[in-house]
Amino acid sequence: MTMDAIRQRFLMCRPTYFAVDYAINPWMDPTAPVDADLAIRQWEQLRQVYRDLGHTVEEIAPVPGLPDMVFAANGGTVIDGKAMAVQFRDPQRADEAPAYRAWFESAGFELYDPKHVNEGEGDILLVGDVLLAGTGFRTAHASHAQLQEVFGYPVITMQLVDPRFYHLDTALTVLDERTVAYLPEAFSPGSQAALRRLFPDGVHATMADAEVLGLNAVSDGRHVVLPAQATDLAAKLRDRGYETIGVDLSELRKAGGGPKCCTLRLRQGKASK
Repeated sequence: MTMDAIRQRFLMCRPTYFAVDYAINPWMDPTAPVDADLAIRQWEQLRQVYRDLGHTVEEIAPVPGLPDMVFAANGGTVIDGKAMAVQFRDPQRADEAPAYRAWFESAGFELYDPKHVNEGEGDILLVGDVLLAGTGFRTAHASHAQLQEVFGYPVITMQLVDPRFYHLDTALTVLDERTVAYLPEAFSPGSQAALRRLFPDGVHATMADAEVLGLNAVSDGRHVVLPAQATDLAAKLRDRGYETIGVDLSELRKAGGGPKCCTLRLRQGKASK
């Protein structure tokens, strides 16, 4: 099977000020050592992978005192030239929101402000012509109605139930316009049933791969960039015809982030092949 790679435009933020100074998810332990220089080198490797694949990478300037700003996926949702800004649940990340909002405004996107807690592409994933919207830990369910009004795509709520997989993008990755990979146990029974109906050929990840944030991956429809430690998931994806590229983001995983967390897709309109 021949798969087409879709050239993409990404926004990333260098982890200049990365640290684990507080705990707002089960991955974070402020008492554990963090190698900030290694985190930067690992992030630079991820950025180079995207460039080598032909994608465009833009960068937002990091802000001192915001150690989680590297996780650009939480900075907004951008579809068809419209940017929905964010409102974080936790006060430790609140000041990231205006920084990302200002970037969207300067980049010329049609800007919308959130009415409820909304943590961007961490919980909002476009699959073909449907928006999967996570809730349960971060993004408020009430925000889903606004997403549908702003973007005009049907929104399907995904109820997350495991605090380790606190954002949708830690439990599910979009492989192409028709296919996803996900960890069934991370979702409520009703959401599992909905995923089976929507994606009968979906790839099921193991808990072992999810526990190294293997599902926090980025796909262009052909190449899937995922944590190098997620070996079983990579093998399943290759069996489906995808080309996998493993990267080591072990330092950033100490804050609960992987490749997708570091990567916000900027959709101006229909992507080109």
